[in-house]
This record gives sequence, structure tokens and C-alpha cells, in this order.
Amino acid sequence: MTQTTMHIQQVLATLPHRYPFVLVDRVLSIEDGAVHAVKNVTIGEPFFQGHFPGEPVMPGVLMIEALAQASMFATLDHVAPGSVGYLAGLEDVRFKRKVVPGDVLHLHVKLEFFRRGLAKTTCRAEVDGEVAVEATILFALAK
Repeated sequence: MTQTTMHIQQVLATLPHRYPFVLVDRVLSIEDGAVHAVKNVTIGEPFFQGHFPGEPVMPGVLMIEALAQASMFATLDHVAPGSVGYLAGLEDVRFKRKVVPGDVLHLHVKLEFFRRGLAKTTCRAEVDGEVAVEATILFALAK
């Protein structure tokens, strides 16, 4: 599948997540299991109220969740519409940079395999070309 930009309405038609937990704002490209998506990080995000007052930083677990949500777009050729991905494991997670309000988090995902409802993606999130987090994500897909 080769597809260019998916706007928020198409993203919401694909993901089961809703505000305040949808963490993909736009998909820029999908090609041969590789996805490039973005999350615009704004001061209006509810988690910034407590993480951290006076120094807002996007929680690492939410950066991983954004990559997991972007991973769903890498599986579109393999799953039925309405499928849900459940996190099954993380490997080789490395946080390399803080993500703060005003940043645009570029989510890069590559589908490594999809077998019997299990998928593995290698993922990287960047801000201004600098790696913020890297991870390998394992998940199970169910209808």
C-alpha cells in the first residue's frame, strides 16, 4: 500500500483512540510497511498540568504510545477495519531528548513482521531531526 497524507478524520477512522488519548495528528506517508506520522505537542495537552509544573515535558510513556498508534498504520494491509492493537512488549527502548510544548514529534515506524495476529515494529520519534526516543514494539491485533 502506498498512501500519502491522512488527515485527522482518516486517523480517527483507523484508530480506536479518542481525545485526550489519540496521539497521531496526521499520517504523512505509508509505503511498504513504513509510516511517517506526526504528533503536534501543544501546551494544551492535559498531561502538562502535572508533568511537570514549571517545566512541561511530554511523558516518555506517551511518546511510546504515539509510536504504538503510528504502528497501526503499518498493519493496514494485514488487518480488518476496526482492529485494535494491544501492546505486548517493548524492546531496546532509549529516550534521548526531552519533548516539550511547541515540538512536532515525527513518528517513523517500520513493520518488521506480521504473523498470526502478532506484529513487530521498529520505531523512532524525532524532533527537528534529532532522535527523541527509539523502541521496538510488539503488539497483538484483535477485531
